[in-house]
Amino acid sequence: MRILLIEDEHKIARALKKALEQESYAVDVAYDGDEGHAMAMTEPYDVAIIDRMLPGEYDGVSIIKAMREAKIHTPVLILTAIGGVQDRAEGLDSGADDYMVKPFALEELLARVRALLRRPKEQQSTVLRAGDLTLDTVNYEVKRGDTTIQLTGKEFALLEYLLRNQGRPLPKELIIAHVWDYDADILPNTVEVYIKYLRAKIDQPFVKPLIHTVRGFGYKLQATN
Repeated sequence: MRILLIEDEHKIARALKKALEQESYAVDVAYDGDEGHAMAMTEPYDVAIIDRMLPGEYDGVSIIKAMREAKIHTPVLILTAIGGVQDRAEGLDSGADDYMVKPFALEELLARVRALLRRPKEQQSTVLRAGDLTLDTVNYEVKRGDTTIQLTGKEFALLEYLLRNQGRPLPKELIIAHVWDYDADILPNTVEVYIKYLRAKIDQPFVKPLIHTVRGFGYKLQATN
């Protein structure tokens, strides 16, 4: 899943980016409100983490308001050093989905990000399923039946995205936008290579394949009867 992080304190931004990437998320970072606003309005993200006080024309609240006015429904976790009730209320009323006051525990922030990713009605559980395939988004465990499958971080992220959109044909460009970050060096066949890696682990050793090629379009993950 792809996350936008808008944080002007470079030390905090680096620490958050590293922690999120260790959880298999793709992370784009903006260090001021203007760059963050541009990225939030033009790039597809699954979650945005936005500091309230930012240099530039746009602060965190105005970025969130602009997103909501543009009908961008990306879940937003807003960060702030100000913990007053009125300040929290303003952040939530602007369209934020959650609120954390600095300093915060990294483990709690990661848990809140996972909670935001579970918000869509079609996917409430922390365990994603397709046929006999399961992916545990908290314990990072993948199984087909009783067989545990070992995946790399990027393979896990790709499989999670396919599972969250199972049955839906996904073009390669959309897969790249949600699984790789903005600065990643993506070659034309990168998606094909990682799909091949996944098929070797979750399809080929088993009777029924789950990853299907949609000719001229992309891929979809779907369990067949």
